[in-house]
Amino acid sequence: MIGVAVNRGSALSGYRVLDLTDERGMLCSRYLADMGAEVIRVEKPGEVFPGGNFYWENLGKRAITLNIDFKPGQEIFRRLVETADVLVESRPLGYLEALGLGYHRLSQINPRLVMASITDFGQGGPYRDYKSCDIVASALGGQMYVCGEAESPPLKFFGNQSYYLASIFAAIGVLLALWSRHTSGRGQHIDISLQECVAATLDHVLVRYFYQGVVAKRQGGLYWSNAFRISTCKDGYILLSLFQQWPTLVEWLAAEGMAEDLTDEKWLDRGYRLQHLDHVIEVLERWTKSHTVAGLVEKGQLMRFPWAEVASISGLMASHQLRERDFWVEVRHPETGEKYKFPAAPAKLSRSPWQVGSKLPKAGEHNRDIYHGELGLSEEEIETLARKGVI
Repeated sequence: MIGVAVNRGSALSGYRVLDLTDERGMLCSRYLADMGAEVIRVEKPGEVFPGGNFYWENLGKRAITLNIDFKPGQEIFRRLVETADVLVESRPLGYLEALGLGYHRLSQINPRLVMASITDFGQGGPYRDYKSCDIVASALGGQMYVCGEAESPPLKFFGNQSYYLASIFAAIGVLLALWSRHTSGRGQHIDISLQECVAATLDHVLVRYFYQGVVAKRQGGLYWSNAFRISTCKDGYILLSLFQQWPTLVEWLAAEGMAEDLTDEKWLDRGYRLQHLDHVIEVLERWTKSHTVAGLVEKGQLMRFPWAEVASISGLMASHQLRERDFWVEVRHPETGEKYKFPAAPAKLSRSPWQVGSKLPKAGEHNRDIYHGELGLSEEEIETLARKGVI
């Protein structure tokens, strides 16, 4: 592997991954790069993915330009597949098959190939050809229905959550398939559906429906079990536990003259508190509005209440906890030279480190290394392919 910077000793050191993804799966291949794999991002010449997400999701990869719509591009891609362990792709359903690059054909070239295909609804089913995107996956996956205020229409989670979930599940699938290959000697095809990834992470929603017949409802800032609620303070928002150590909480409010009628014995009964939850919340809200977030969190934690600040973005960046654990990595943009911060690895392995790459490759940056150094194409052949828009 010419000119490759890999994480020596990382879990996937020595593995090669071909990346044919858009925003649906870029994060999957970046995670594989973080784990030590050599990831080669394959982009069409002139293809543009603007925005900070593109930079974050492609750190640590190599990059080549290749148009697989053309026959010469398909031939080159097949040669790359011969040396690959993994292919991650998120092209429209049937696109690669039409080019003769579907899993059945590619596995004949390389029987050990693990291929993960991320699509909107998977490889089968009545919705397989429906148009979709992140917000559609959120709606059809059930996520949107349980988000928002009780009397308001459903809301979508912030960001491309279905894409990130699909990337995480695809990465898990790749790791499992590679592990299976150790004993079977063969790769396999991994079918990832955005809708299914969203539905698989509905937490208590489906469990309660199947086992208790309860249909989850939107509750705004109130946790599904009524155990926690987001309340307003002087300078922001705090996450409060509503019933934990109830007598202690009431004593605290009473000491400040703000307990109102919560000192009555009837409120000691948990069932009564649940029946009159709105009143409990109103009293607590009047109390929290008279305090700062930091003041309540600090004292609450000292008293063993599991309270937390609802961190703003600036507050998250300033977090002493994250800074102490080296959570942020600084990356220099390859063209402007500007420096950006991105989240680091979400898991810290003591023997096979997961390390976020510090470099974003330019489009086609590794064309010469791959095409000339590995595939043996001459300078004249490379120039001809570039002139024809193949690379």
